[in-house]
Amino acid sequence: MTWDPFMRRALELAREAADGGDVPVGAVVVHEGRIVGEGRNTRERDADPTGHAEVVALREASRSLGRWRLDGCTLVVTLEPCTMCAGALVAARVDRLVFGAWDDKAGAVGSLWDVVRDRRLNHRPEVLADVLAADSSVLLRSFFGR
Repeated sequence: MTWDPFMRRALELAREAADGGDVPVGAVVVHEGRIVGEGRNTRERDADPTGHAEVVALREASRSLGRWRLDGCTLVVTLEPCTMCAGALVAARVDRLVFGAWDDKAGAVGSLWDVVRDRRLNHRPEVLADVLAADSSVLLRSFFGR
């Protein structure tokens, strides 16, 4: 399966986040080939420290599917998840994580930590990195003026 179309939607959501003054990160949750949850960073908009794209998308997917266990689902996100988001996707039992750009400052899927592959945890999702990574990086660099 190609994850590019889903990453393109996540990139659209990331642009919406930037337009609203939030760091441009977008995420979608895919179940059986369709999007069941979408999210973008909303920390600034909602004054909510948990308003990360991944958490927003996981919440929407859980509501959509009527369950907290998101087995059978893939989380597609434009940026490597932080520790909070990596922990959330493990707790939600997401089968697969697909992400774009690496986050050398806060990444928890290999950059600084590797929460999702920690053998002490009861669930370890499959990981696919670097999907449309250049597009995600351009958005982030543009937002931060670099």
